[in-house]
Amino acid sequence: MARIAVIGAGMGAMAAAARLAVAGHRVTVYERSQTYGGSVGRCTRDGFAFDTGPALLHLPAVYRDLFVKTGKEPLERCVAMSQVDPASRHVFADGTAVSLPNASRAGVVAALDTALGGGAGAVWGAFLDRARDAWDRSRRPLLEEPLGADPQLLGRDPYPALRQRRLLRPARQAGTVAEIGAWELADPRLAALLDGYALSYGLDPRRAPASAALLPYMEETFGSWYVEGGIRALAQAVYERCLARRVEFVLGREVVRVIAKDGRAAGVEFADGSAAEADHVVLGARPRPGLVPGQEPWPDGDMAGRPVVPGRFLVMLSLRGARPADTVHRTVVHPADGAAEQEAVFAGRVAERPTVTVLRPDDPTARPDDAHEAVTLTATVAPQGAVDWTGTATRTRFADTLIEVAGTVVPGLRERTLHAEVRTPAETAADTGAEGGSVPGPALAGAGGAYLRPGNRTDLPGLYLAGGWAHPGGGLAHAGMSGALVAGLIVEGDAFRGSQ
Repeated sequence: MARIAVIGAGMGAMAAAARLAVAGHRVTVYERSQTYGGSVGRCTRDGFAFDTGPALLHLPAVYRDLFVKTGKEPLERCVAMSQVDPASRHVFADGTAVSLPNASRAGVVAALDTALGGGAGAVWGAFLDRARDAWDRSRRPLLEEPLGADPQLLGRDPYPALRQRRLLRPARQAGTVAEIGAWELADPRLAALLDGYALSYGLDPRRAPASAALLPYMEETFGSWYVEGGIRALAQAVYERCLARRVEFVLGREVVRVIAKDGRAAGVEFADGSAAEADHVVLGARPRPGLVPGQEPWPDGDMAGRPVVPGRFLVMLSLRGARPADTVHRTVVHPADGAAEQEAVFAGRVAERPTVTVLRPDDPTARPDDAHEAVTLTATVAPQGAVDWTGTATRTRFADTLIEVAGTVVPGLRERTLHAEVRTPAETAADTGAEGGSVPGPALAGAGGAYLRPGNRTDLPGLYLAGGWAHPGGGLAHAGMSGALVAGLIVEGDAFRGSQ
């Protein structure tokens, strides 16, 4: 039985902790804040409740596997989950709107054909076929295996881009998300749909490799799921599973340094100067200067020339009046000039007209009674530091912009509002310790490996990386996968090759 110290209580770290405890190890989790879950938070006020991190679960199989492997009680006995149908409604700048059914390729194609015309559904369906090829080619090495010694093996883009014929000039192929939209999808509304997927994961469509096509494929194939009580309820279930497997949590305990002895990780040092010995250390937080002796911070691995890793801006609205029965859970309102938004966000400025996601869950636990409704508005924004989100004028102005946009799809929104709570990357940074309140994006193949995350192994024997800042990147599913990979590496050693 080994002593294992886990730094941070995010979803990836807890996933690793539960699996390691089941394998017979003595696991202690040290968390700087007073709670678990990392970015998976919940804000409550006067009977209203809102997710402050991810709001929907994709690839639920990752957490089903975690619960199966760590106990006889399956995930669905611990949390109530339901598929969101339609998965999303999209409103475009020209007024066109389309609702996309959940996990139904044929349904998505038919909906796009009906709403957009011109064979739009067939064009999107053919794109998803190519995205499926990218998924099949990269899924195992990108998501299910530890990052190899030569990460450049994932440097080639797996997306089979169409060759665009050009008169008297060399043929061209899409190499980025934006180029797929312009050259393969053609319809600006389909391009906006694809851009919206990338932006929601914190990716710049102008630079993100074409392999990001696997993100809409993943969502539209495996579905979107809502957890009653919000994703925070999932974090609580994982936390309770850890406790049931005798994982010890020490909250309010900040680790400032990994202790190295005889050339390997040997424990952790705390802010008060005390220390705890360990045979292995799992770092479930973003590496920072001075944390590991003799090593510079690991690169973010997804910068690809862009100056910022974005965060999220939320407006949480407590509304009077019942939620209509035909309300769509998730509506995305696309701006007329998506390129201008992307230029602003990834240059560290405030976008004048952002893409706004409107979340209206049908969840009794999110409202005081059926005569009220909880609505969350979300936009991807530059992180704290690039923009000073602590300034009252900036916060108020941008929140008002989101409310104005959302008012086009939620009738009487301003008149119904009882209270509005604003949460910016500044609050995310303060609560989670993530620099600038940045939210890590998923790892992607292609772009010469620029969008890969640091591997779960490190140059310091005994030290492992888990969570969104490590392979295979950010997002609930990816974080859960990172925990499984770290546990496999510690339990099986160099023989571990990933999930089967």
